[in-house]
Amino acid sequence: MQRNLFAFRCVNLIESYAAILRVQRLNGVPIACAMEIFLELLSPTQLTLAIGVALIAGFIKGVVGFAMPMIFVSGLSTFLAPDLALAMLIFPTLATNGVQALRQGPRAAWASMTKFKLYMIVGGIVLVLSAQLVSILSMQVMLLIIGIPVTFFALMQIAGWTLKLNGQSRTFEVVIGTVAGFLGGMSGIWGPPTVMYLTALGTQKHEQMRAQGVIYGLGAVSLMGAHIGSGVLNANTWPLSAAMIIPALLGMVCGGQVMDRIDQVLFRRATLFVLLVAGLNLMRRALVG
Repeated sequence: MQRNLFAFRCVNLIESYAAILRVQRLNGVPIACAMEIFLELLSPTQLTLAIGVALIAGFIKGVVGFAMPMIFVSGLSTFLAPDLALAMLIFPTLATNGVQALRQGPRAAWASMTKFKLYMIVGGIVLVLSAQLVSILSMQVMLLIIGIPVTFFALMQIAGWTLKLNGQSRTFEVVIGTVAGFLGGMSGIWGPPTVMYLTALGTQKHEQMRAQGVIYGLGAVSLMGAHIGSGVLNANTWPLSAAMIIPALLGMVCGGQVMDRIDQVLFRRATLFVLLVAGLNLMRRALVG
């Protein structure tokens, strides 16, 4: 029943966006003119590749609940400018996290929001502030500082060493929320520190997915507002971001079906593997650009 409800909500959301795209006008101009913007910024090949990246990112997110920004930004940045890749990430991140957060209903989402409110408040404030530095501050050192401990944590956990916290810690939430928010504002990637914390708490599979959806969803709202202010999301880039919503949701539906069929142990191992890849990718970006 839960799998069917999740798929039903995703399909409804996809249909809603498709209906909007059929009738939407951009500043009073038919949507056909928005296609001209697509072709000005992307070639047909680049648009096709971007859709493929969105599908893969959505699928991975459906399985483990995070890594969409990492896959989006890393994948798109191989053939697009980093600021354009960041802009295209914003709307699909907002949509998929909304679906993920509400999968067990509004009441469960509110419970997760209340439980991790300190983490979200700190992370949101830092994210908005750091987003304004995106065009003037180099990310190499920051990515390396984050990538090394994330990689070390994942390797140790996979090898059998377990970091466990007996309960939530205000100190941990402030520190990790600050790190996640700063990284999120600069690059759109704030998942690894969050997953490290939730994994150390031993969070149950469905609760972890919901908590990630709530935390990342509110972070995505902050990211959107911050980059409207920074100019990354503008009249030229928002149609491209909106176009990525449907493939991202389709990928997420497929990934969600896989997540529901795996047990807690396999879910944890899959999460740690993706976290390891995320850490290594952050280090790669720091060292080779």
